[in-house]
Amino acid sequence: MGLKPDHWIRTMVEEQRMIEPFAEAQVRDGVISYGVSSYGYDIRVADEFKIFTNVYSAIVDPKHFDPRSMVDYKGEVCVIPPNSFALARTVEYFRIPRQVLTICVGKSTYARCGIIVNVTPFEPEWEGYVTLEISNTTPLPARIYAFEGIAQVLFFEADDVCQTSYADKKGKYQAQQTIVLPKL
Repeated sequence: MGLKPDHWIRTMVEEQRMIEPFAEAQVRDGVISYGVSSYGYDIRVADEFKIFTNVYSAIVDPKHFDPRSMVDYKGEVCVIPPNSFALARTVEYFRIPRQVLTICVGKSTYARCGIIVNVTPFEPEWEGYVTLEISNTTPLPARIYAFEGIAQVLFFEADDVCQTSYADKKGKYQAQQTIVLPKL
Protein backbone atom coordinates (compact mmCIF):
# COMPACT_ATOMS: atom_id res chain seq x y z
CA MET A 1 0.00 0.00 0.00
CA GLY A 2 1.44 3.36 -0.91
CA LEU A 3 0.68 7.06 -0.59
CA LYS A 4 -0.53 8.47 -3.92
CA PRO A 5 0.73 11.66 -5.63
CA ASP A 6 -1.27 14.49 -7.19
CA HIS A 7 -1.29 13.05 -10.75
CA TRP A 8 -2.84 9.80 -9.42
CA ILE A 9 -5.55 11.84 -7.66
CA ARG A 10 -6.34 13.75 -10.87
CA THR A 11 -6.59 10.45 -12.80
CA MET A 12 -8.95 8.92 -10.22
CA VAL A 13 -11.13 12.03 -10.32
CA GLU A 14 -11.34 11.83 -14.12
CA GLU A 15 -11.91 8.07 -14.29
CA GLN A 16 -14.08 7.45 -11.21
CA ARG A 17 -15.48 10.85 -10.17
CA MET A 18 -13.72 10.33 -6.83
CA ILE A 19 -14.12 13.98 -5.69
CA GLU A 20 -16.88 16.39 -6.76
CA PRO A 21 -16.45 19.31 -7.04
CA PHE A 22 -12.71 19.04 -7.63
CA ALA A 23 -10.18 21.92 -7.43
CA GLU A 24 -7.33 20.83 -9.72
CA ALA A 25 -4.82 23.20 -8.14
CA GLN A 26 -4.26 24.52 -4.64
CA VAL A 27 -6.44 27.62 -4.04
CA ARG A 28 -4.98 29.92 -1.41
CA ASP A 29 -5.41 33.62 -2.24
CA GLY A 30 -7.11 35.17 0.81
CA VAL A 31 -8.53 31.83 2.02
CA ILE A 32 -7.39 28.84 4.04
CA SER A 33 -6.09 26.69 1.20
CA TYR A 34 -7.99 23.86 -0.46
CA GLY A 35 -7.64 21.68 -3.55
CA VAL A 36 -5.14 19.13 -4.79
CA SER A 37 -1.76 19.04 -3.02
CA SER A 38 1.42 17.01 -3.48
CA TYR A 39 0.08 13.79 -1.94
CA GLY A 40 -3.48 14.57 -1.00
CA TYR A 41 -6.48 16.81 -1.31
CA ASP A 42 -7.39 19.70 1.01
CA ILE A 43 -11.14 19.52 1.64
CA ARG A 44 -13.46 22.43 2.35
CA VAL A 45 -16.08 22.78 5.05
CA ALA A 46 -19.63 23.64 3.90
CA ASP A 47 -21.77 26.31 5.55
CA GLU A 48 -23.89 23.79 7.52
CA PHE A 49 -22.95 23.15 11.15
CA LYS A 50 -24.33 21.42 14.23
CA ILE A 51 -22.87 23.14 17.30
CA PHE A 52 -22.75 21.23 20.57
CA THR A 53 -24.80 22.68 23.39
CA ASN A 54 -25.41 21.56 26.94
CA VAL A 55 -28.65 23.48 27.37
CA TYR A 56 -30.56 20.25 28.18
CA SER A 57 -27.79 18.81 30.41
CA ALA A 58 -27.72 15.69 28.24
CA ILE A 59 -25.12 12.98 28.54
CA VAL A 60 -23.05 12.37 25.43
CA ASP A 61 -23.73 8.72 24.61
CA PRO A 62 -22.67 7.30 21.21
CA LYS A 63 -25.25 4.50 21.57
CA HIS A 64 -28.13 6.88 22.37
CA PHE A 65 -27.10 10.29 21.09
CA ASP A 66 -29.61 13.01 21.94
CA PRO A 67 -30.00 15.26 18.88
CA ARG A 68 -31.11 18.08 21.22
CA SER A 69 -27.41 18.31 22.16
CA MET A 70 -26.79 20.06 18.85
CA VAL A 71 -27.95 23.41 17.52
CA ASP A 72 -28.22 23.79 13.74
CA TYR A 73 -26.42 26.76 12.21
CA LYS A 74 -25.94 27.86 8.60
CA GLY A 75 -23.56 30.65 7.69
CA GLU A 76 -20.22 31.68 6.23
CA VAL A 77 -18.55 31.88 9.66
CA CYS A 78 -19.33 29.47 12.48
CA VAL A 79 -18.25 30.36 16.01
CA ILE A 80 -17.53 27.32 18.17
CA PRO A 81 -17.81 28.02 21.90
CA PRO A 82 -14.74 27.56 24.15
CA ASN A 83 -13.85 23.93 24.94
CA SER A 84 -16.64 22.69 22.70
CA PHE A 85 -17.11 21.29 19.23
CA ALA A 86 -19.24 21.36 16.11
CA LEU A 87 -20.10 18.87 13.42
CA ALA A 88 -19.97 19.98 9.81
CA ARG A 89 -19.78 18.43 6.36
CA THR A 90 -17.51 18.81 3.39
CA VAL A 91 -18.29 20.75 0.24
CA GLU A 92 -16.89 17.77 -1.68
CA TYR A 93 -18.69 14.49 -2.31
CA PHE A 94 -16.38 11.45 -2.30
CA ARG A 95 -16.53 8.08 -4.07
CA ILE A 96 -13.66 5.96 -2.78
CA PRO A 97 -12.46 3.18 -5.13
CA ARG A 98 -12.35 -0.39 -3.84
CA GLN A 99 -8.53 -0.51 -3.67
CA VAL A 100 -8.19 2.82 -1.82
CA LEU A 101 -8.22 3.88 1.84
CA THR A 102 -7.86 7.46 3.06
CA ILE A 103 -6.65 9.13 6.21
CA CYS A 104 -7.70 12.68 6.98
CA VAL A 105 -5.76 15.17 9.13
CA GLY A 106 -6.50 18.74 10.16
CA LYS A 107 -4.84 21.69 8.45
CA SER A 108 -1.96 23.36 10.26
CA THR A 109 -3.55 26.83 10.13
CA TYR A 110 -6.39 25.64 12.37
CA ALA A 111 -4.18 23.34 14.47
CA ARG A 112 -1.97 26.31 15.36
CA CYS A 113 -5.09 27.98 16.78
CA GLY A 114 -6.03 25.02 18.97
CA ILE A 115 -8.72 23.84 16.57
CA ILE A 116 -8.61 20.10 15.94
CA VAL A 117 -10.38 18.35 13.07
CA ASN A 118 -11.27 14.69 13.57
CA VAL A 119 -12.34 12.56 10.63
CA THR A 120 -12.36 8.77 10.45
CA PRO A 121 -10.81 6.99 7.43
CA PHE A 122 -12.84 6.78 4.22
CA GLU A 123 -13.03 3.03 3.67
CA PRO A 124 -12.93 1.29 0.27
CA GLU A 125 -16.17 1.95 -1.66
CA TRP A 126 -17.49 4.43 0.88
CA GLU A 127 -19.19 7.43 -0.67
CA GLY A 128 -20.87 10.59 0.52
CA TYR A 129 -20.26 13.99 2.03
CA VAL A 130 -17.84 13.68 4.92
CA THR A 131 -19.06 14.49 8.43
CA LEU A 132 -16.34 16.49 10.20
CA GLU A 133 -15.86 16.92 13.93
CA ILE A 134 -14.22 20.28 14.71
CA SER A 135 -13.04 20.76 18.31
CA ASN A 136 -12.19 24.09 19.86
CA THR A 137 -9.65 23.17 22.56
CA THR A 138 -9.13 26.79 23.62
CA PRO A 139 -10.81 28.80 26.41
CA LEU A 140 -11.92 31.33 23.75
CA PRO A 141 -14.56 31.23 20.99
CA ALA A 142 -13.13 30.04 17.64
CA ARG A 143 -14.12 30.95 14.07
CA ILE A 144 -14.47 28.38 11.29
CA TYR A 145 -14.70 29.71 7.72
CA ALA A 146 -17.17 27.98 5.39
CA PHE A 147 -16.07 27.16 1.83
CA GLU A 148 -12.39 27.24 2.85
CA GLY A 149 -9.91 24.46 3.63
CA ILE A 150 -10.37 22.51 6.87
CA ALA A 151 -8.40 19.24 6.52
CA GLN A 152 -6.23 17.20 4.16
CA VAL A 153 -7.17 13.77 2.83
CA LEU A 154 -4.27 11.40 2.10
CA PHE A 155 -4.94 8.54 -0.34
CA PHE A 156 -3.41 5.08 -0.03
CA GLU A 157 -3.78 2.49 -2.79
CA ALA A 158 -3.46 -1.20 -1.96
CA ASP A 159 -1.70 -3.74 -4.13
CA ASP A 160 -4.88 -5.87 -4.05
CA VAL A 161 -8.53 -4.96 -3.59
CA CYS A 162 -10.06 -5.65 -0.19
CA GLN A 163 -12.21 -8.71 0.36
CA THR A 164 -15.07 -6.76 1.95
CA SER A 165 -15.67 -3.08 1.20
CA TYR A 166 -17.78 -0.54 3.09
CA ALA A 167 -20.46 -0.91 0.42
CA ASP A 168 -20.40 -4.72 0.81
CA LYS A 169 -20.98 -4.28 4.57
CA LYS A 170 -23.84 -1.86 3.84
CA GLY A 171 -22.18 0.64 6.17
CA LYS A 172 -24.49 2.85 8.20
CA TYR A 173 -22.91 6.08 6.94
CA GLN A 174 -22.95 5.15 3.24
CA ALA A 175 -24.06 7.88 0.78
CA GLN A 176 -24.70 10.46 3.51
CA GLN A 177 -26.02 13.72 2.09
CA THR A 178 -25.77 15.90 5.16
CA ILE A 179 -24.24 15.96 8.64
CA VAL A 180 -25.00 12.58 10.21
CA LEU A 181 -25.14 12.15 13.99
CA PRO A 182 -23.81 8.96 15.65
CA LYS A 183 -25.95 5.87 15.20
CA LEU A 184 -25.73 2.15 15.96
